[in-house]
Amino acid sequence: MSFFTKVRPYIIAGPCSAETREQVLETAGALAKLNIQLFRAGIWKSRTRPGSFEGNGVQALEWLQEAKQQYGLLVTVEVAETAHIEQALKYGVDVLWIGARTSVNPFQVQHLADALKGVDVPVMVKNPVNTDIDLWQGAIERFEKAGVPEVAAIHRGFSGYSAAGGFRNQPNWPIPIELKRRKPGLAMICDPSHITGNRHRIAEIAQKAIDMHFDGLMIETHPRPDEAWSDAAQQVTPQMLAEILAKLIVREEFTSDMSGQVQLEYLRQLMDNLDAEIIDLVAKRMELSEQMADVKKACNMTAFQPGRWRDMVEAISRRAETRQLPKEFIVELYEKIHHESIRKQLAVLEKKDEKIK
Repeated sequence: MSFFTKVRPYIIAGPCSAETREQVLETAGALAKLNIQLFRAGIWKSRTRPGSFEGNGVQALEWLQEAKQQYGLLVTVEVAETAHIEQALKYGVDVLWIGARTSVNPFQVQHLADALKGVDVPVMVKNPVNTDIDLWQGAIERFEKAGVPEVAAIHRGFSGYSAAGGFRNQPNWPIPIELKRRKPGLAMICDPSHITGNRHRIAEIAQKAIDMHFDGLMIETHPRPDEAWSDAAQQVTPQMLAEILAKLIVREEFTSDMSGQVQLEYLRQLMDNLDAEIIDLVAKRMELSEQMADVKKACNMTAFQPGRWRDMVEAISRRAETRQLPKEFIVELYEKIHHESIRKQLAVLEKKDEKIK
């Protein structure tokens, strides 16, 4: 049995950042009462812009070591450099995780994998910031080939230009589902904190992940989230976490021994989530169509451009063939999408014309 599937759901919780000794111990004490499986805390923080809090480094490892000894918790930290691995192991960290900004770089991932050869420590790999399933799978396989005994995937969503659907990072559920199909034995953990960026939606995404047969959850937890030094909006209190876990519906594990009706229900849940994702993507496409209408009006261009449509048909036909889908079906589907896109563009253009009059 996998390290990450001994309990389902496997719960990882703790603050985004280890801010102070008091904060770490207070959080660990509260979470120990909830019987979580792994205590997490960021000690080396990869920040988007300089000047923000970048973690307490080795000093924070001492606090985690104390929390582990005092409360009997297993602990995990993010590592991005080989020096991080050396220090984390020195202080008895039980599990390492690779962040989204690191997993996007195969060179750095290989350096980390090489540093872990012969080391008996589980590793979790977050999806890269961009929607590239092969890059995610490749990062995982680098650690597997290095002999890491247990490797798990963490789905934290994918970065985009805007927060479509109200998410900080788009879930794009088909990608972790496809990764699970490719690697059936891989443990899959969902990080609803980073997907939502909003503590009030964490329960919703956590339940969706469990319904889709994810093996566990990583939820950022802080005694006083509003005072957090990083990612305040997406952290919950230990009490909120307790309520989320208490309401979580953990469904039966899907196996080949289950009845056809249960198998069908499981597949329907997957399909429902994919359908919701498709609708969200179509809505985003229509938003782009309206923005394009503004540009076309300013440049005195027509809404419908036959050359562009011919190029689209050729491109989607090729894509359909690579995915073994009938190109006639895909073209017919896109004709409807394209027709609605043109309708929206015409509506924008006509509305602007009325304003001019």
